[in-house]
Amino acid sequence: MCGICGVLHFDKSSQSVDEALLRRMTQKIAHRGPDSDGTYVSPQKNLGFGFRRLAIVDLSPAANQPMCNEDGTVWIMFNGEVYNHAKLRPALEAAGHRYKSRSDTETLIHAYEEYGPEFVQKLEGMFAIALWDSKKQKLFLYRDRIGIKPLYYTIANNRLVFGSEIKAILEDSSIPHGVDETALSHYFTFIATPAPQTLFKGISKLEAGHFLEIELNGALTKKKYWNVFQPVDGEDVNNEEYCARRIRELLRESVEKRMMSDVPFGVFLSGGIDSSTNVALMSQLMDRPVDTFSVAIDGQKDVNEFSYARQIAKEFKTNHHEVVINDDDFINLFPRVIYHHDEPLADPVSFPLYYVSKLARDNGTIVVQVGEGSDEQFCGYTLYKRIIRLQAQFRFIRALPESIRSTSYFLLSALLKSLRVDYRQNYIKNFLTGKEPFLGGATAFDDIEKAKLLTTLGAPSGTLVDDSFRGVPSGDYSTKMIYWELKNRLPELLLMRVDKMTMATSVEARVPFLDHKLVEFSMKIPWQLKIKNGETKYILKKAVEGLIPRNIIHRKKIGFAGSGKNMLTKKVLDYAKPFLFDYKDPYTDQAYIRGLIDEYERTGINYSTQIWTLINFKMWHKFWIAGESIS
Repeated sequence: MCGICGVLHFDKSSQSVDEALLRRMTQKIAHRGPDSDGTYVSPQKNLGFGFRRLAIVDLSPAANQPMCNEDGTVWIMFNGEVYNHAKLRPALEAAGHRYKSRSDTETLIHAYEEYGPEFVQKLEGMFAIALWDSKKQKLFLYRDRIGIKPLYYTIANNRLVFGSEIKAILEDSSIPHGVDETALSHYFTFIATPAPQTLFKGISKLEAGHFLEIELNGALTKKKYWNVFQPVDGEDVNNEEYCARRIRELLRESVEKRMMSDVPFGVFLSGGIDSSTNVALMSQLMDRPVDTFSVAIDGQKDVNEFSYARQIAKEFKTNHHEVVINDDDFINLFPRVIYHHDEPLADPVSFPLYYVSKLARDNGTIVVQVGEGSDEQFCGYTLYKRIIRLQAQFRFIRALPESIRSTSYFLLSALLKSLRVDYRQNYIKNFLTGKEPFLGGATAFDDIEKAKLLTTLGAPSGTLVDDSFRGVPSGDYSTKMIYWELKNRLPELLLMRVDKMTMATSVEARVPFLDHKLVEFSMKIPWQLKIKNGETKYILKKAVEGLIPRNIIHRKKIGFAGSGKNMLTKKVLDYAKPFLFDYKDPYTDQAYIRGLIDEYERTGINYSTQIWTLINFKMWHKFWIAGESIS
């Protein structure tokens, strides 16, 4: 796992690479790679690469980056891991390619030489890649299929600047710190910015499963190289026993692949199905105890999962570690979270995630396996079940005149409010008002509320969901929901927070449930096997029967350290109020914010997601746009 950055000057530019800038960019992401650094500037001075290394595979200097082929005509650097590099190597060596290291990086160079720009199709893993072909005078940028690793870029002043983090790009003082107002509107709905936009005007992030081809005349060609929807090819995906067996096989293979490491590795363990499965499978494949790491919040017994994590640790004889955090830990970490996120991610899970990552690093563990992606694939959220049920219940109601439906919701909203349910952002509201019922697994403000909150409102956020749904070749509504989650919430929020918080502590996170072969298979499974007899994640639970304890499989889902509601304590909210009330930005209405906070404190209606979204934006704007301290 590493950090990459670079600059490409176009033909029409009279400038050459500023090596001092390249070094500053590289230093800005030193936390991503504390073990070594490196730079490369082309002989023509039109291309510069900067690299920070977190040594995982082949710890020798021979694996350092940037790395070139035998004659120095192809240069590469990448962030991530390619788990099948050793399997690809014999064919490449047989074709005449010569190796000088055991690294996966070198396989990427030779695979490009052998197979061309589409070589990425052969890779299994997570990656953000920058590759310079000096013969073709072309730069290629790649992001892995799922979007586990981020990659940002901008074009300014006749050059392209890119990096693993936006802060590296912003080391170029000629790049303005502005707000993209369309992205801002989407952020306040999805609590993260959908790709390819970022909240910084003019700075983009490469979409998952895509690569860019950049020519010296400034022309950019973006290509999609992966489609999650694959042919069934005779697989009996309607057969419960077959699906359960195949899931378990693919998970075992995935966990084993992600044990590729020359440094210590372990598992983040909550004691839920996903992390417990990771531990169980890893323990079968190891001849030493698995290192496990857990986090809890002081005084919050309802969301404390230590008892389940300890049960798994005892069952599989792991080397278990725990950390307990409190309100002061949240408050003290806020400035660092805003800094490392680059653009706001309104998910408070980043806080416990940072501390459990630090716990791993402090105990000498450099690589961890995490459970992200399981709930999205296998319908693990009760929200998914609720939407499917509402689809059936409301299909006739939607045929009623709009006036009747709107009146119905007006009356219903009073009831919801009395029950302390968030009547402002409610899925029943979407059904009755004719909106798309599902906007995502975590949303804050809908377009009606944003019209009150924001001084300028961009395109309706629901159009992004509609466009995504049109990308589903066929299938039920649950398939459409999962596809949108795979395109947006998973890569740009959940995986982004994992990348930013683990890398902030110089730890590499690997995601077994998001092996692309498993994802392709899971997308073929009908929803009736994912939610059966009212039970979410049914087919996954069946797949892990006998592997992990039954009470772990069927226990109530809590969520990692709980939710935004329990993390937004009075002390944390009081800390945030000066940012919410006193810091004025040009985009949000202060009176609306005061009213929202007041109603939250008076009634207890759960507006925690909206409030976290506001806090993150206010602090981000003050630090990154206004250039003021938030410590």
